[in-house]
Amino acid sequence: MQRRYNLVYFILASVVALVLAPLMVSAAPQAWIAFASTRDGNLQIYVMDDDGKNPQNLSNNHHWDWHPSWSPDGKRIAFTSSRDKNVEAGHWQIYVMDDDGGNPQRLSNNPFAEWHPSWSPDGKRIAFTYSGGKTIRDGHWQIYVMDDDGKNPQNLSNNHHWDWQPSWSPDGKHIAFASTRDGNLEIYVMDANGKNPRRLTNNPFVDWYPSWSPDGEHIAFASERTGNSEVYVMNTDGGRPRNLTKNVHDDFFPSWSPDGKRIAFESERDKNLEIYVIDADGGQPRRLTNNRHNDYNPAWFDPAFAVAPTAKKFTMWGWLKQVNR
Repeated sequence: MQRRYNLVYFILASVVALVLAPLMVSAAPQAWIAFASTRDGNLQIYVMDDDGKNPQNLSNNHHWDWHPSWSPDGKRIAFTSSRDKNVEAGHWQIYVMDDDGGNPQRLSNNPFAEWHPSWSPDGKRIAFTYSGGKTIRDGHWQIYVMDDDGKNPQNLSNNHHWDWQPSWSPDGKHIAFASTRDGNLEIYVMDANGKNPRRLTNNPFVDWYPSWSPDGEHIAFASERTGNSEVYVMNTDGGRPRNLTKNVHDDFFPSWSPDGKRIAFESERDKNLEIYVIDADGGQPRRLTNNRHNDYNPAWFDPAFAVAPTAKKFTMWGWLKQVNR
């Protein structure tokens, strides 16, 4: 009798799985890419599907907004903005808004320019570039970190050279960044508390815009070692740098897809800046945006890879496992 019930449960579970599987696939959440664009006249934060469709203006104001960074749960976007009308143009500050553009809040509030926010994997902190001057052209750039509500800012890099463009490792233990501390821009990495800085690249050309892969095994970056800016990938110890884009136009600002299979980047290969995507092992890039204005700073988010609240499980799969016991 027990075997008969087990067989009935198995058949029932199989039928349910076959019926619901197409629905589950079709209902899979859409991945998005946030980016900055001048298509409405000034720099604004947009979001689009990761195939380039359905672009929407999120920040939608007459000031400049750029450098979007998703919170790990996808509910908020940190960004750089000049929207405080009491500061001069170029005096950027860090803001955050909801994923639909609502509830914008200023996180940093000081007389110095700050930009390029990067959200920590645990969602509790935001690293950013601190200029030490009234505009991004002034001062002494350093990597700072603050709580996600803007409190407790701390200088992590703390040296006499310029450090900028922080990117967290997926385990939250390290931060990659670009630095001039050896005379020209190179990629470095340091512990998340600012200790043990180590140089990863070592050549006479510019290396910058580091972006850590989701599996923690690689760092994408932009380099001018071929005479123009290209997107490269290297191991996290700086070994095996590989040129992915290989063209005569400038490519910048790589951003990994959450599954680690693709890299979005901005490119000038169409005479103005557009967002492209390329497979992580190279190949033919595909253009995602196509308009006469400039599109910058892609930042990828996929709900399927988002950090979920503790103890939440995929209910249907758990139920099927229980039925099959």
